[in-house]
Amino acid sequence: MNKLTKLTTTAVLATLGTGAFAADVVIGVPNWPSVRVTANVLKIVLEDNLGLDVELQNGSNPIVFEAMDSGAMHVHPEVWLPNQSNLHNTFVKEKGTVAMNPNGISADQAMCVTTATAERTGIKALSELSDPDMAANFDTDGDGMGEIWIGAAGWASTNVEKIRAKSYGYDQTMTLKEMDETLALAEVGAATDQDKNIVFFCYTPHHMFQLYDLTVLDEPAHDPAKWNVAQPTDDPNWLENSSAGVAWSKAYLHIHYQATMNEDAAAILSKVDLTSQQVSAMVYALIVEEQDAAEFARKWVEENADQVDSWLN
Repeated sequence: MNKLTKLTTTAVLATLGTGAFAADVVIGVPNWPSVRVTANVLKIVLEDNLGLDVELQNGSNPIVFEAMDSGAMHVHPEVWLPNQSNLHNTFVKEKGTVAMNPNGISADQAMCVTTATAERTGIKALSELSDPDMAANFDTDGDGMGEIWIGAAGWASTNVEKIRAKSYGYDQTMTLKEMDETLALAEVGAATDQDKNIVFFCYTPHHMFQLYDLTVLDEPAHDPAKWNVAQPTDDPNWLENSSAGVAWSKAYLHIHYQATMNEDAAAILSKVDLTSQQVSAMVYALIVEEQDAAEFARKWVEENADQVDSWLN
């Protein structure tokens, strides 16, 4: 972890530890849509069934994990593995201060183009972006480099996409754009409406596949021997020392929680089980239908009472 990150994390944890948050349970909420819905569902379930005061607090993945370690936060609703395996290994496997719900939600990660883009450019494989002629199809500002959205700042996957761009070689032909997902998907929508080419990070569960006709770019199958990925918190020279010129492995999303938190709450959190389809529908309601996250979560809990009951027994 670099000095600035250490100072920022320390400051946040100091604030959390001052008593400013007196809730029984504090759920950390990183910056992507599905985690916001899941956090609200967990909040309602814990409050309604245990009578606990539950607060939602924004925080990056490292901050939430360190806060669970110290007791300032208690829950991370959606840890992506292998993306955040460095944090999982430190706090679950090594320190034992954080526990993991075993029920993972299946997820996929890749690079996509709109199907119209694939038809116009002929692109089929991600590696083709290293060809300057192909990259030129994605140059929207005339600087001689194409553009590709690799994710939002603070996502573990964004760092991995930097490694993958270096490994495939398109870091030399494409500008790697880090930006908020809402803005990135607005660009996808605009490119679709205006018949323009676009390439971007895509993943499931997500509503983007319901909104747009997308084509996933081909890659060599995932090979653990060729997947050597470090995060900035692991190695100050993480980008230089990493390589990943193959497809992502299957990912799974797991709830993580403080190992010594309220026992009844921990028992519920250990049994929560959602499907990829359910999470995609949640995000669609939140982003596309613009439903309020708390109001949607309340309705979801009521409509899925039998499923919620299975978490309580």
